Order: sequence, then C-alpha cells, then structure tokens
Amino acid sequence: MAQDKYSAVWVSNSSMSDFLQCPRLYYLRNVYKDPVTRHKINIVNPSLALGQSVHEVLEALSLIPVAERFETSLLETYDTVWKKVSGKLGGFTNEQEEQIVKERGAQMLKRVIDHPGPLQQKAIKIHKDLPNYYLSEEENIVLCGKIDWLEYIPTDDSVHIIDFKTGKNDESASSLQLPVYLLLVNKLQSRTVSGASYWYLDRDNEPVSIKLPSLEEAHEKVLNTARLVKEARLKGEYLCPRDGCFGCRPFEKIIERVAEFVGVGGYNQDLYIINK
Repeated sequence: MAQDKYSAVWVSNSSMSDFLQCPRLYYLRNVYKDPVTRHKINIVNPSLALGQSVHEVLEALSLIPVAERFETSLLETYDTVWKKVSGKLGGFTNEQEEQIVKERGAQMLKRVIDHPGPLQQKAIKIHKDLPNYYLSEEENIVLCGKIDWLEYIPTDDSVHIIDFKTGKNDESASSLQLPVYLLLVNKLQSRTVSGASYWYLDRDNEPVSIKLPSLEEAHEKVLNTARLVKEARLKGEYLCPRDGCFGCRPFEKIIERVAEFVGVGGYNQDLYIINK
C-alpha cells in the first residue's frame, strides 16, 4: 500500500547515530521543537563550523565543469563561506579561537589544491535537495542523506563514493555512514557503486579506500536501526541510559533556558552556544 512520506519516519546517518548514542539526544536534536518558535534546536561549535565550511567549498566543485573547477581560488571561496559561521554563529567565544580553527580549514583546502586527485575527474550528482527513498514502504520508513562526492569511473561506468573528513579521529568501523551512503547511491542513480573512500583532509593527500558491505548487509543493518528509532517514536520513549550524558546534557541546557541563542540556521533550526 502506498504511503505518505509526510507521515513517514525519516532516518539518516546522523539521526540514527544520535539515537544509538543516546535516545534523549535523538529526541532533543531531531524531534523536539521550541514551543514558542516551533523550530528544532541545535548547538553550534567550532568543529561543526569548520566541517560545514570546508564541505560547502569542496562539494560546490562538483557543479563546475572539470576544466574550470580550480579557476577560482578555493581559499577565496572559503573566506566568503566562512562569514556564515563567523563569531558566535560558529560557536566561537573569541577571535583568536576563530582564527586558529579557520586556519586549520585553510590548510585542508591547500592540501586539496596541491593534491586534487579525484576532484579533477567527472563527478555524478544526485539532483535532489535531500536525497531520499523508502527504506521500507511497508513500515513507512524513509532513508535520507547527502553524499559529499561521487566520482565517475569511466573504465566500468561506475561511481566511487568519497566522504570528506575534517575531524581528527577516524570513522568507527561500526558506523552506519557507508551502509547509508551505499543504499542511497544504489537506489537514486543508475550506476554500480564500485568503491568508497574517506578523505581525511587534515592529514592525507588522497582518499583512503574503505571496504563496502554488501547491499544486503547494508540494508539489514540500517533497517534494524531504523526500526528501533520508529519504535521509540511510537512509544514516545527517549530515555538517556546514563540519566544525563555527554550527548544530551548540552541540549538540556537549551530546554532549561541557560544556553545562549545566536540565530536561526539551515532548515529553520534555532542555534545556541553553550557557555563554559
């Protein structure tokens, strides 16, 4: 029976990761809306600002013809993009902290300028603002997410998934990210997925290949987690297993009105910083 996507439970890598970390965190970041503004809430911090800015600069390259891709300086684009997260909008408490973080991002982009690798090749775009499909139409669950880069491989007419990493830690082997990306790319475009890589921009001159799960393994892993999310939503049960943890405690400060409101961000989220 056909379902209505507006009534479906939508899941993504980030929302399911929130849930696995702490159901209360999942609720506060993905379900709760401020009773006054009717907006969802989020916390801004320097790491988030850095990742958002570097990703925006690099992902925009896929829309530019290959021959023209590096005609405009990535660093000039970065300066423009950075204005969106400058000051408290990026969770910065002082100019020195902001400049240190901004310079880190600039060094990542300089690495890409010196070693563009796959970014010099044709890229495939999934033309949706938020790529999504029915993970389970019977259970009314929709999977969504954005993929950083899809490199076109002409030798076998396939695509290679590339995920840009701006953090200092390696992605966990148990992460749902690659299974989610594999399912989305397989469903929303016609070419076979021939591989996937993480590009740790802080340290590596090229992407690092990662073994992909099978489609069956990916579907089972993601759907099982999505079912846990749906069950919690149906029951309205979002308890922190530690009665207040590193994940949910900062968001509780927003509910308690002791966090500082700094503006409205993407998807009409009310943005806050947690003062130390």
